[in-house]
Amino acid sequence: MASPILPGTGLGSGLDTGAIVKALVNADKAAKQGQIDRGTATNSASISGVGTLKSLLATFQAALKDLGSTTSPQFTGFAATSANTKAVTATANNSAVAGTYTIAVTQLATSSKVASAAFAGGATSPIAQGTLTINQGSKSYAVDVPAGATLQSVRDSINSKYQADGLSANIVTDSFGSRLVLGSSTTGAGSEIKVSGIAGLDMDGTVKMAATPTATSSGAIGELPVDALYSVDGLAMSSPSNTVSNVSGLSLTLLAKDTTTTVTVAGNNDGLKASIQKFVDAYNAVANAVTSLTKPSLDDDGKPTVPAALTGDAMPRALLAALRGPLTTAGAGDKLTVLSQLGINTDQKTGALNFDTAKFTAAMNDKKLGGEVQTLFTGTNGLLERMNNVIKPYTDTGGILDARTSSLNKAKTKLADDQGALDRRIETLTAVLTKKYNDMDTLVGKLKATANNITSMFEAMAAQQKNS
Repeated sequence: MASPILPGTGLGSGLDTGAIVKALVNADKAAKQGQIDRGTATNSASISGVGTLKSLLATFQAALKDLGSTTSPQFTGFAATSANTKAVTATANNSAVAGTYTIAVTQLATSSKVASAAFAGGATSPIAQGTLTINQGSKSYAVDVPAGATLQSVRDSINSKYQADGLSANIVTDSFGSRLVLGSSTTGAGSEIKVSGIAGLDMDGTVKMAATPTATSSGAIGELPVDALYSVDGLAMSSPSNTVSNVSGLSLTLLAKDTTTTVTVAGNNDGLKASIQKFVDAYNAVANAVTSLTKPSLDDDGKPTVPAALTGDAMPRALLAALRGPLTTAGAGDKLTVLSQLGINTDQKTGALNFDTAKFTAAMNDKKLGGEVQTLFTGTNGLLERMNNVIKPYTDTGGILDARTSSLNKAKTKLADDQGALDRRIETLTAVLTKKYNDMDTLVGKLKATANNITSMFEAMAAQQKNS
């Protein structure tokens, strides 16, 4: 409906009917409009606040995952340092023993690589239909070769099916044509690759290809696979892998043969302190943000000015209480069971964590708690696991935060509908009142005209009587 044109000063009545209609409409609209405006502001702030919580918890979960990584372990009580990282690298776990070890590497473990006879037609050479069987040690891998297959499609089939198992295939072209070349990430003596089942692709990794190959030559290229040979403090050892763990709590990766270096194992106080600080910082980012989302801004007199996004909402406080729960649960260590032993305490006013590094250093040096820190944080039902279990009900798809967002979006839609309904009602009311006041003004104008006519008539009669 088009908005009616409000009259100005009534021509008939002399009243400002436009101002009267506007005042009446505004008076009728004010209460409902105020309710919608307050609801919209609260709803928008809540949506923003819940979105902030989602982002905060996602960041916190990522930090927990990083701190609990099994590939890059944190909270290790000992650190291993190699004097020559190009020869040997080392990592230590909590069962390591402080000391220095001499590592001499004589030979590195190697893997098998084999090549087929040459195909003059290159990568598109046709391959007979059948089953290609790849054997390596006790393992066997089958590749179905369909009709119409080519050397390239066989290569692609091997890679797509068995690359995750450490097998890889490629095509190498020499003066005789293209050869299928197979390699493996498995190392050590006895890991030779043997291939059979398809004419032209037979390969025996236990036999080296001739130094001067022909078109029909096939077999092992390079040296046959061997075990790593090394010694620890003069004790000779061998391994099918270049990653070895013969020393308790110590993992070594052998990188270069005919080398000798030393590996030193010592307490990892600095590393532990850095890992703990990462946890404290990640937790405090959530705790401080949750507090700011529920605490309004105050003026100089301590009176609330701007309300917080989630002021009066019980959900953030419930989340903060849930996060504090795992902090006070005793761990499974023998000597280290609670965070306070490491100098970590909760600020009763803010809910954030305080990390007393001096107390931490004393716990490491005097009480020798370094070996149990990892168990406290990342062990079975450790602090990180318990903390993540607390967060999941909030962050999981369809969880608490998703449900709250859905509810707020429904409320937002209803507020928009209410505003539309109010606007339509006010438009109708404005039209009705405008018509009434226009009609009134017209009637008053007519009455004035009638009164003027009567007055003129009586004046004329009076004048006539006077003249007569």
